[in-house]
Order: sequence, then structure tokens, then C-alpha cells
Amino acid sequence: MIKNVAKLLIGIFLIYAFGSCQNKGSSSSSGGFGEGIPEEVINDGILEISEDDMQGFIDNMSSPVEMAALVKNIDAKFSNKYLAPTDNIEDFTTNFQQAFNLGIFGADLGYLNMYNKTNTVLDYIGAIKTLADGINVGQFFDFTTLKRLAQNNSNLDSLMYISVHSFNQMDRYLRNNNRSNLSVLMITGVWIEGMYLVTQVYKEVPSPELKERIGEQKIILDKLIIFLQNFKNDKQFQNMISELTVLHQEFSDVRITVEKGELEAVEQDGMLTFIQNDVSIVTISDERVASIIEKTEHVRNKLISQ
Repeated sequence: MIKNVAKLLIGIFLIYAFGSCQNKGSSSSSGGFGEGIPEEVINDGILEISEDDMQGFIDNMSSPVEMAALVKNIDAKFSNKYLAPTDNIEDFTTNFQQAFNLGIFGADLGYLNMYNKTNTVLDYIGAIKTLADGINVGQFFDFTTLKRLAQNNSNLDSLMYISVHSFNQMDRYLRNNNRSNLSVLMITGVWIEGMYLVTQVYKEVPSPELKERIGEQKIILDKLIIFLQNFKNDKQFQNMISELTVLHQEFSDVRITVEKGELEAVEQDGMLTFIQNDVSIVTISDERVASIIEKTEHVRNKLISQ
């Protein structure tokens, strides 16, 4: 599981896309994340996002690299048609657009890196640098080194390591300078693009693994919408919340339960660590998956065109 915002962002980049409920959660998660929170509190947008809450949210997600690896492992072929276009990047003139699409391109970059598409990777590295400069965090993005590694078809691990470090610095800077709204937007961009990639692949190569991951997004989307609610006074955030709420409705009959597993003692970096091997069980029909795929495509395409 991912351990920081940077890992979420990449195959290079920022944060999260696909959540795995394994090792986290209560014995039953069939309801929404907002249960137990007064509706008027959520609607007023007065909830504060603590660092612990945000980190816990991030820790419950898989990075785009992990999701891309899952896609590749089921023998799904690479396809350019899944990628968001970079040729309209000059249209992203607001910080809102720049932060959101930074997450979008970050998810695409993870997919490209996994399939070692060097030439296309350069386009996305350039686009990410432009957007990072737009929200004044470009100084933390090591564009020169990443470009050199991509051009030389160098070790993928090095490319990812530097990317993760760069995005970790960007995220830390945004949070320390009271710009967490931009961090949440990047998270949203990574999630919706990762969701789009996996659902599109599922249409071509249906698999139980992808179906389960799609269903698990109910929990992640629950939480993401509540985080976004904190900025609902901004009209652009209102529009995004509205679109994601429509998508969220498609998960209404998805059921997720978590069975407690055995506690396992393992050695990590010379230290004894305990891992709770819980297992999530996702109940989702083929018809529901189809409707989620259709709505995800609609919402994703609408958001990247705004």
C-alpha cells in the first residue's frame, strides 16, 4: 500500500487512485463514509481535514503504478486511446485546472511507465512540468533528470524514485503554505483518471481482480467527496462535487465487507512489524459494473474538458 502522497501521484507522481480496502477498515463497510456525520455539517463545508485523516486516506490507496501493474499482469494491451490529451495544455489557465490536470497526467504517466512507452512519456513529463510551474511548485519537479532518464530508456526504478521524491516535495510545500485545496485537486485528478483507465481496460479484458478493484472505489469516493466539500464555496469545486456525486450514486448497491485475518509478524528493515491480514469482500453485479464504467467515462471526459 502506498505510504505517502507522492507515491500516489505516479508512476511518477502524486497521489492515488485506486483504493484497496485490504488491511484497513471495520468489519463491515456497506454504508457510506459520511454515516454518523450530521448532514448539515457536511453541507456547510465546515469539516476540517487533519493531517492524520488525510494521511490515513492516502494510506488506503494504491498508486497508479500499482494499478497499471495490475492491468499489465492480466495481459491487457497498451492503448493510447485511454490517455488524456496533452495538446490543449495551454487552455489550463487557472490553478484549479492546473492542479486537477496535474493529477490526471500523473496517472497517465504511471500507465505509460509501466508499459515503457518512452516517447510518449516525454510528452507527459513536459506537460506535468508546465502545470507544476503554473501552481508555483515546478522548482520541486526534477524535469531535466526525468527527461534524461526517459530519453535514455534508463532504469524504471530510478525514474519512479525521482518522480516520487519530486511530488512529495510539491505536496509538502502546498500543505505547508495553506494550499491544501490544490493538493486535494491533484488527488482527485489521479483518482478519476486511474478509475477511467481501469474501467476502460475492464471493458476489453474483464477480470475478477479489476471488477473487485472497481467496486472498492465506493469507499475511496465516499471520502474524496467529503474532502472536496471543504472547498464547496468555490463554484468550480461545487461543479466537481456535483459530477462525482452523480458517479457515487452508481455505487449505491455495492457491498463491501472486511473479514478479520490473522496477525502476522514480519521483519522489515531489521525491525519486527505486525501486519493485520484482513480480507475485503466486494459484492457487485455485472450490470452495476457496466453502469459504473459508463458513468465514469462520462464524468471523466466532462471534467477534463472544463
